[in-house]
Amino acid sequence: MKSIVCLGLMRKVMVVSAAFVFAALLSACSDQEETSGTNHGPDSSEPEVVTVYSARAEHLIKPLFDEFTAETGIRVQYTTDTEAALIARLQTEQDRTPADALLTVDAGNLWHAAEVDMLQPINSEIVRENVPDYLRASDDSWAALSIRARTIVYSTARVDPAELSTYEALADEKWFGRLCLRTSAKVYNQSLVASMIDALGEERTEDIVSGWVKNLAVDPMSNDVMVIQAIEAGVCDAGIVNTYYFGRQEAENPEIPVALFWPNQEGRGVHINISGMGITRYAKHPELARQLIDWLSYEKAQKDFAGLNKEYPVNPKVDPVPEVQAWGNFKRDPINVEQLGALQADAIRLMDRAGYR
Repeated sequence: MKSIVCLGLMRKVMVVSAAFVFAALLSACSDQEETSGTNHGPDSSEPEVVTVYSARAEHLIKPLFDEFTAETGIRVQYTTDTEAALIARLQTEQDRTPADALLTVDAGNLWHAAEVDMLQPINSEIVRENVPDYLRASDDSWAALSIRARTIVYSTARVDPAELSTYEALADEKWFGRLCLRTSAKVYNQSLVASMIDALGEERTEDIVSGWVKNLAVDPMSNDVMVIQAIEAGVCDAGIVNTYYFGRQEAENPEIPVALFWPNQEGRGVHINISGMGITRYAKHPELARQLIDWLSYEKAQKDFAGLNKEYPVNPKVDPVPEVQAWGNFKRDPINVEQLGALQADAIRLMDRAGYR
């Protein structure tokens, strides 16, 4: 009887022991699975990622970002939207934002992003070497990556270029019913008028803008392409557009009867503006954002960044692509583009008083 009891107890011990062994094995396997998974520490094999909010269109940025990833191993995630929407999003998200960098068009937009404290200093010697002072923020919060000129376009069939001279001269009576303009709601025209306020003062600039309004052939248009097409169709004889819009139309129709004219060559020069980038205030990876901006300011990237949109590089060592060079050289307005943002509110009020809608 005693033997039977002992045998029963031994079986129970064996069962319990087996259970413990099984549990231990299961735990060991489980631990092994967990440690062999993704390591988020410094030895992680996952690629580093920098996130960009971009007001520049996807087809103009993706090829550059892909090349950056191929060279550095750093992956670029990006979200595209309007500049106003992206800046508002940064303000709403604050320290919850995934964005490490803001890429946008027009110095006025970059100035506004810095003004609402959504950017931090870039702090890069490489950027300081590659981008001239007048194309960077004085507080180092952003830097230009490409230049666009906002200049006069005219009908080669109906206008003798000798008739043209300055932005101001488009307010003369001889242009009555012959002028087309894009809406004043677009930042490009706000920055142009801001540059005129800086050069000429508010009173003189308001007289000029009022003259433009009187000379309009039709109401202001929603975009620059419509201005070029209206000139081509004979609706008007001259207008003001960003050069790359003309470049796109010229690429579609090399025989287009419209041409560029560089105004104010005996004075302050042609109005220029930029697209540019800054590091967001709450960037989780500011060092990666800085590396991306540095890379985009180097010679090879500059050629592609500007060339894809028929713009001008900011790096003085880089020439524009041949189709842009074909438009000829011109004197640029030397104003620090940061000033365009500082005077933008004044420009908007002035255009409203002048009846420019």
